[in-house]
Amino acid sequence: MSDTTTIKRGYCDDIEEATIANNDFRRVLYTGEHLQLVLMSLAPGEEIGEETHEDRDQFFRFEEGEGVVVIDGVENKVADDFAVIVPAGACHNVKNTGEEPLQFYSIYGPPEHKDKVVHKTKAQAEADHDNDEWNGETTE
Repeated sequence: MSDTTTIKRGYCDDIEEATIANNDFRRVLYTGEHLQLVLMSLAPGEEIGEETHEDRDQFFRFEEGEGVVVIDGVENKVADDFAVIVPAGACHNVKNTGEEPLQFYSIYGPPEHKDKVVHKTKAQAEADHDNDEWNGETTE
Protein backbone atom coordinates (compact mmCIF):
# COMPACT_ATOMS: atom_id res chain seq x y z
CA MET A 1 0.00 0.00 0.00
CA SER A 2 1.45 3.39 -0.97
CA ASP A 3 1.54 6.46 1.28
CA THR A 4 -1.14 8.11 -0.87
CA THR A 5 -3.71 5.38 -0.23
CA THR A 6 -6.38 6.30 2.29
CA ILE A 7 -7.61 3.49 4.49
CA LYS A 8 -11.38 3.48 4.88
CA ARG A 9 -12.90 2.04 8.02
CA GLY A 10 -16.54 1.89 7.02
CA TYR A 11 -19.12 1.34 9.74
CA CYS A 12 -19.16 -1.58 12.19
CA ASP A 13 -21.25 -1.57 15.39
CA ASP A 14 -24.16 -3.31 17.10
CA ILE A 15 -26.90 -1.68 15.00
CA GLU A 16 -29.74 -3.06 17.13
CA GLU A 17 -28.22 -1.56 20.29
CA ALA A 18 -27.54 1.77 18.57
CA THR A 19 -31.07 1.89 17.15
CA ILE A 20 -32.78 1.13 20.46
CA ALA A 21 -30.60 3.68 22.31
CA ASN A 22 -31.42 6.44 19.79
CA ASN A 23 -33.94 9.05 20.98
CA ASP A 24 -33.54 11.44 18.04
CA PHE A 25 -36.10 11.75 15.26
CA ARG A 26 -33.23 11.40 12.77
CA ARG A 27 -29.50 10.72 13.24
CA VAL A 28 -27.23 10.08 10.25
CA LEU A 29 -24.59 7.54 11.35
CA TYR A 30 -22.63 6.94 8.18
CA THR A 31 -22.62 8.23 4.62
CA GLY A 32 -20.87 6.46 1.79
CA GLU A 33 -20.81 7.35 -1.88
CA HIS A 34 -23.78 5.07 -2.64
CA LEU A 35 -25.46 4.27 0.72
CA GLN A 36 -26.40 6.08 3.92
CA LEU A 37 -27.26 4.66 7.36
CA VAL A 38 -29.78 6.66 9.41
CA LEU A 39 -31.29 5.97 12.86
CA MET A 40 -34.87 7.10 13.51
CA SER A 41 -37.25 7.21 16.45
CA LEU A 42 -40.95 8.08 16.26
CA ALA A 43 -42.97 8.92 19.36
CA PRO A 44 -46.39 7.26 19.81
CA GLY A 45 -48.77 8.70 17.20
CA GLU A 46 -45.93 10.35 15.25
CA GLU A 47 -45.19 9.79 11.55
CA ILE A 48 -42.45 10.81 9.16
CA GLY A 49 -44.99 12.29 6.74
CA GLU A 50 -45.68 11.27 3.16
CA GLU A 51 -42.67 11.53 0.89
CA THR A 52 -41.42 10.25 -2.44
CA HIS A 53 -37.76 9.79 -3.37
CA GLU A 54 -37.76 9.69 -7.16
CA ASP A 55 -34.10 8.70 -7.47
CA ARG A 56 -33.34 6.51 -4.44
CA ASP A 57 -34.45 3.27 -2.83
CA GLN A 58 -34.94 3.03 0.93
CA PHE A 59 -34.64 0.08 3.32
CA PHE A 60 -36.21 0.12 6.82
CA ARG A 61 -35.42 -2.27 9.68
CA PHE A 62 -37.64 -2.05 12.78
CA GLU A 63 -36.05 -2.96 16.12
CA GLU A 64 -38.73 -1.94 18.67
CA GLY A 65 -42.32 -0.75 18.60
CA GLU A 66 -45.36 -1.13 16.38
CA GLY A 67 -46.37 0.81 13.33
CA VAL A 68 -47.33 0.84 9.70
CA VAL A 69 -45.42 1.61 6.54
CA VAL A 70 -47.68 2.92 3.80
CA ILE A 71 -46.36 2.36 0.26
CA ASP A 72 -48.42 3.86 -2.56
CA GLY A 73 -51.55 3.70 -0.39
CA VAL A 74 -51.06 0.14 0.91
CA GLU A 75 -50.59 -0.21 4.69
CA ASN A 76 -48.04 -2.76 5.89
CA LYS A 77 -48.02 -3.50 9.63
CA VAL A 78 -44.53 -3.61 11.16
CA ALA A 79 -43.09 -4.58 14.53
CA ASP A 80 -39.79 -5.80 16.00
CA ASP A 81 -37.53 -7.46 13.41
CA PHE A 82 -39.56 -6.40 10.36
CA ALA A 83 -37.83 -5.11 7.23
CA VAL A 84 -39.36 -3.04 4.42
CA ILE A 85 -37.97 -1.84 1.11
CA VAL A 86 -39.51 1.21 -0.55
CA PRO A 87 -38.53 1.44 -4.22
CA ALA A 88 -37.62 4.75 -5.83
CA GLY A 89 -40.71 6.67 -6.95
CA ALA A 90 -43.09 5.15 -4.38
CA CYS A 91 -45.01 7.52 -2.13
CA HIS A 92 -44.48 6.31 1.44
CA ASN A 93 -44.96 7.10 5.11
CA VAL A 94 -43.98 5.46 8.41
CA LYS A 95 -46.40 5.82 11.34
CA ASN A 96 -46.04 4.79 14.97
CA THR A 97 -49.32 3.10 15.94
CA GLY A 98 -48.07 1.76 19.27
CA GLU A 99 -47.78 3.12 22.79
CA GLU A 100 -43.95 3.06 22.86
CA PRO A 101 -41.37 4.72 20.57
CA LEU A 102 -40.94 3.11 17.15
CA GLN A 103 -37.18 2.50 16.85
CA PHE A 104 -35.79 1.76 13.40
CA TYR A 105 -32.98 2.44 10.99
CA SER A 106 -33.02 3.23 7.32
CA ILE A 107 -30.54 2.74 4.52
CA TYR A 108 -30.84 5.09 1.57
CA GLY A 109 -29.26 4.33 -1.77
CA PRO A 110 -27.96 6.85 -2.79
CA PRO A 111 -27.70 9.06 0.34
CA GLU A 112 -30.51 11.50 1.17
CA HIS A 113 -29.23 13.73 4.01
CA LYS A 114 -26.03 15.62 4.78
CA ASP A 115 -23.52 13.47 6.62
CA LYS A 116 -23.80 13.45 10.44
CA VAL A 117 -27.09 15.42 10.47
CA VAL A 118 -29.00 15.10 13.76
CA HIS A 119 -32.60 16.24 14.14
CA LYS A 120 -33.78 15.85 17.72
CA THR A 121 -37.44 16.29 16.73
CA LYS A 122 -39.66 16.08 13.66
CA ALA A 123 -40.26 19.84 13.94
CA GLN A 124 -36.50 20.45 13.73
CA ALA A 125 -36.25 18.11 10.72
CA GLU A 126 -39.08 19.94 8.95
CA ALA A 127 -37.54 23.35 9.68
CA ASP A 128 -34.17 22.15 8.30
CA HIS A 129 -35.65 20.30 5.30
CA ASP A 130 -34.29 22.68 2.65
CA ASN A 131 -30.81 22.64 4.23
CA ASP A 132 -30.14 18.95 4.89
CA GLU A 133 -30.13 17.50 1.37
CA TRP A 134 -27.05 15.37 0.71
CA ASN A 135 -24.24 17.51 -0.71
CA GLY A 136 -21.95 14.70 -1.87
CA GLU A 137 -19.80 14.67 1.30
CA THR A 138 -19.17 11.26 2.84
CA THR A 139 -18.19 10.21 6.35
CA GLU A 140 -14.66 9.33 5.23
